[in-house]
Amino acid sequence: MIYANQVNDALKSVDAIPDGSLAGDLSLAVVRFARRLRGRRTSGLVSLTQLSALATLYQEGPMSPGALAAAERVQPPSMTRVIASLADLGMVERQPHPSDGRQAIVNVSPDGVEVVAAEFAARKEWLSDRLNELTPDDRETLRKAVGLIGAIIAGEDNQGPVRAVRQPATHRSGI
Repeated sequence: MIYANQVNDALKSVDAIPDGSLAGDLSLAVVRFARRLRGRRTSGLVSLTQLSALATLYQEGPMSPGALAAAERVQPPSMTRVIASLADLGMVERQPHPSDGRQAIVNVSPDGVEVVAAEFAARKEWLSDRLNELTPDDRETLRKAVGLIGAIIAGEDNQGPVRAVRQPATHRSGI
């Protein structure tokens, strides 16, 4: 009971922050949404970190380990370990860099494509079922929110002003 009171007190103090409710509500919704999506995992073969790297390669195409580290917002040594573990699993392929013999280009392998496709399909199926429960107006509101969330992320990445970004209807992933 003491714990429940502490949680309630903490929530009341968060609610008391002026103009903080949208940020708090959005943050909590995103965390819960991400947890639901993670719950749709089809394979324990790769970690979430490895899956994210595979998905980036799948969506963006071959790139250097440094570019992949930057895209994933991790340090290059960390990405080197991720790539090595994915290579050991046969999920990525390394090729010589066409102009810099010191570097390699990493690409998702056919086995890696299968893992990414299965993960995306499971998530897409679950999410499509949830979206079909909404009204067309609610789905359109979510479509606009996706653009705004993308703009928030892009603004943080670029350190520039936040502007709405039109999101494509589908990505290579199909989600």
